[in-house]
Amino acid sequence: MKNRKIYLLLLLLGVCFQVNAQNRQTVSGYVKDKANGEGLIGVSVYVREAATGVVTNPYGFYSITLPSGNYTLVFSYIGYQKVTKEVTLDADKTLSIEMEDESNQLQEVTVSTQREDENVRSIEMSVNKVEMKTIRKMPALLGEVDLIRSIQLLPGVTTVGEGASGFNVRGGDVSQNLVLLDEAPVYNSSHLFGFFSVFNPDAVKDVKLIKGGIPAQYGGRISSILDVRMKEGNSKKREVNGGIGTIFSRLNYEQPFAKGKGSFIVAGRRSYIDVLAKPFLNSDLKDSKFYFYDLTAKVNYQLGDKDTFYASGYFGKDVFGGGDFGFGWGNATATARWNHIFSNKLFMNLTGYYSNYDYSLGQNANDPNAKDKFDWKSKIISTSIKPDFTFYITPNNQLTFGGQYIYYDTRPGRALAVSEGQSTDISLDPKYADESALYIGNEQKFSDRVSLQYGIRYSYFRSLGPGTEYQYLTDEIGQRKEPVFPGTEYKRGQKIKSYGNWEPRASLNIGVTSNASIKASYNRTAQYLHLLSNTAAASPLDVWTLSSPIIQPEKADQVALGWFQNLKDNTYEASVEVYYKKLYNQIDYVPASDLLLNQFVAGDLLFGKGRAYGAEFYLKKNKGKLTGWISYTLSKTERQVESINNNDWFPARFDKPHNFTSVAIYEMSKRLSLSANFTITSGTPATFPTNRWEFQGWPVGNNFENRRNNNRIPAYHRLDLAATLKSKKKLFKKGEGEWVLSCYNVYNRRNPFSIYTRVNEDNALKTEAVRYAVIGSFIPAITYNFKF
Repeated sequence: MKNRKIYLLLLLLGVCFQVNAQNRQTVSGYVKDKANGEGLIGVSVYVREAATGVVTNPYGFYSITLPSGNYTLVFSYIGYQKVTKEVTLDADKTLSIEMEDESNQLQEVTVSTQREDENVRSIEMSVNKVEMKTIRKMPALLGEVDLIRSIQLLPGVTTVGEGASGFNVRGGDVSQNLVLLDEAPVYNSSHLFGFFSVFNPDAVKDVKLIKGGIPAQYGGRISSILDVRMKEGNSKKREVNGGIGTIFSRLNYEQPFAKGKGSFIVAGRRSYIDVLAKPFLNSDLKDSKFYFYDLTAKVNYQLGDKDTFYASGYFGKDVFGGGDFGFGWGNATATARWNHIFSNKLFMNLTGYYSNYDYSLGQNANDPNAKDKFDWKSKIISTSIKPDFTFYITPNNQLTFGGQYIYYDTRPGRALAVSEGQSTDISLDPKYADESALYIGNEQKFSDRVSLQYGIRYSYFRSLGPGTEYQYLTDEIGQRKEPVFPGTEYKRGQKIKSYGNWEPRASLNIGVTSNASIKASYNRTAQYLHLLSNTAAASPLDVWTLSSPIIQPEKADQVALGWFQNLKDNTYEASVEVYYKKLYNQIDYVPASDLLLNQFVAGDLLFGKGRAYGAEFYLKKNKGKLTGWISYTLSKTERQVESINNNDWFPARFDKPHNFTSVAIYEMSKRLSLSANFTITSGTPATFPTNRWEFQGWPVGNNFENRRNNNRIPAYHRLDLAATLKSKKKLFKKGEGEWVLSCYNVYNRRNPFSIYTRVNEDNALKTEAVRYAVIGSFIPAITYNFKF
């Protein structure tokens, strides 16, 4: 009776599926790593007799419902030994297994731990996964492995330049990527102005980048999803690992407790550039501060056969300054999750999270006797509750449904200015909002060759009081709009403005042969949170703001079509994808816009639309001594804003028509591996003067035709090399260690971040172009990693 009620409810929701009348039983369980007890994501569970199967979810859980009978279940995962289990289904059964790493048994290596043919069989498209084992072997800046820099070597992913925060995906800016750490959003994923990310590689378990075909359970951003999952901690034995590098050191500790029912992991990092540089600084700079640190932790505990609890957190900070000047930013997240198995068909994950991004800027801020000072602090806080359900109807029908509630608390600026002892409070009022969403999706296999994933998400956003909202008027389009007084006052909790959006999603997989398929996808996404930045690259001080009566939600429609094929027994995988994306309510700025501590910032904003389209080519070698990939992206990213560029389309700041990357890893022996990265991309657009005029004998550059991004800076290209050598001597007589030698920017390329014009110092009548490069030379590094 209970199952009938569930089926009736699903039918009322408009989800159709077939229910076989004969007796059916379910086998379900968890698949984990034998060495450390970590749940394995995406393991293929194949039923030979039924010629069907499923894959494990992000927690390693699977469920298959079959007619009563005898079956052979095959668990396979590249990089692990295949496991075969015979099972008699005369009643519902639980079958949990552990898989063993086969790296010690195989002579060849792999750069992927995904299941065989996943890129062909899976409904997913526009999805890239980079395994941490691969990332650790790739060359890295200053010898330190970094997740964000690694994904920039994937097709469709770019950055505006060396040291820029974040990344750009298929025509979106950095704020249009939803970056999740154990499901909590990270608003600034960069340390040291973009040179390193906040993700400690020692604590990361799984990384997935979704560029298109976004499933219905994700929302809130219009460009991509970067889903980062932390390790759960070794539940088999105590483990310590870390590294000592050129710029910072790492330490990671894992241990089981409660007789293996629980485990935890704690990982920390701290840079020491300030310590190393201090002896070389003069007296004026002796008090300079420039360092970052972070702490990552996670604990899990199995409450019973059907319940598991997880809690994780991250705290990190960047500190810069010297003398009486200070500048810093940091992230803090906390996530609690409860996995519950209602039945062998119904799996629930309930998540609650807290995320806080704060930044500050000060001059004499901590000096009580200073007559002149400035102290500015800002933050954005979001808290959420998110239930997700998976209902395994049949092996060919998997239903997902759930919802989410998010509360936003933004503090755009608490600022105090003191001049000659007189204080002026120039703080801005906090802004509040909430966002609710419901979603439902179904993945259905119509045959061995055809599968379809379809779903819909409805999101509802409310801008809330207390606060004052103004209307804005202007005499000329494209110029600053002035507020109309008085504004409208709203009480605490009162709705100021609301928006609702239906967000349909669909993906199709058609198997052409056993190792080739055609995939297509469509998704609509909506975004209610916006990053205001009129600089060449996003900075930690950029302002996050909420949708309002003036600032409407950003939206995007994307379609994609691709060919996926595996070659030579899955040794190679190849794909070609084309995409087209339309973007709405894109934000731009009036000339000389003022975005910081501006109560009337909405009057400095312009709104337009965007489009992005391109083709991505990808070839990856998974097996053998030589592994890696090459990718090439041909793309175009444009914006159109009234009054800018004579109302014509213009290239976006991060438009890069050509983007070629390659990664190669060569295992010379069990002890020594060599690796190389090479990238070459088009230069980013820039706006240069087309003519000049003179004022009192001084030349002044002028863009006579009012063309935005009318030129490009030179192309970017770079080669990196690295070698990893495992030490013969055991650390503390029981552990293991390895030396990593790397060289970043091997041939000393001075890649331009930007080019600007200035008056020539020797001749005021001449104007010259100046190349600004963040990194202008090769950077060698050495790191020692240990584990025991």
